[in-house]
Amino acid sequence: MAARFEELDWRQTPIGEISLRRRRDPVVDRDVYEVKLGDEYLMSSLFTVAEVELARLALADLAGEELDVVVGGLGLGYTAHAVLRDPRVRSLIVVEALADVIGWHQRGLVPGGEALVGDPRCRLVAGDFFALTAAAGPDPAAPGRRFDAVLVDIDHSPGHVLHQSHAAFYQPDGLRHLAGHLRPGGVFALWSDDPPEAGFTAALGRVFPQVRTEVVTFRNPLLGTDSANTVYLAQTQAGPPDEPGQPTPG
Repeated sequence: MAARFEELDWRQTPIGEISLRRRRDPVVDRDVYEVKLGDEYLMSSLFTVAEVELARLALADLAGEELDVVVGGLGLGYTAHAVLRDPRVRSLIVVEALADVIGWHQRGLVPGGEALVGDPRCRLVAGDFFALTAAAGPDPAAPGRRFDAVLVDIDHSPGHVLHQSHAAFYQPDGLRHLAGHLRPGGVFALWSDDPPEAGFTAALGRVFPQVRTEVVTFRNPLLGTDSANTVYLAQTQAGPPDEPGQPTPG
C-alpha cells in the first residue's frame, strides 16, 4: 500500500521553496497532488474545474482550425491537457518559470505528465512568461510569432502576484504587449482565485475591444460548500489573417 503522505520533490528556487506532495485524502478516498511555495498552497489536484474551464472557455471563443496556443504556467498540467483535448489545436507551447516543475512531468511524478511530454503538439519551455511577453514573445525559438490564444494561470490574481515583477503585466501597457502577440480575433484568458476585479476588467477594456468575466463554481469536498474562481476573457479585433492584432488605443 502506498504511503498516506509523501513529499515527491523539494527545491529551493528564486521565488522560494517549492514542493510537490502526494497524500491520500480520506474525504474523497483518492490520492491528491499538491504544490506548495513555502507555506502557501499554489495548486491541488482536488480543485481543477476552473483550470480546465480556462482552456474550454478560451478555445470556445475561437473560430477556425489549426490553432496555435500558449499556456503561461504549467503547474500540474490540467490546463495544458484541456487545450490538447481540442482536436483543432495544432501546437501548444507551455511556458514555465521553474525547470523543476517541467521535470516533474518529464519524470512522471504527476498524473498525466508523461502523456503531456509525449504529445508531439506540445512543447514545454523553461522561461519567464512575463519577461518573454514583454519582449519578442512567448516562443523563444520564434521571436515575433503570433498565436490564436494565450492562457495564463500563474499568479493568484491580478492583485495578488507571486512576485512583484509580474505586476506590470496586468496594467494596460503590459496587456498591450500581450495583445501584440495575438492574431486577429485572438483570445487572452486569465485564471484568478479572486472574484472579478473592476480595476483589472477596466484595464483589459482599454486594450481589447471584447472583454468579459466568467465565474466558475465547483464543489469543495473539504468544506462541503461551493467555491469559485474567475476566468477573464479578452479578444482582439477580428480581421484578415495577415493583419496584425488590433488592440484598441488607451
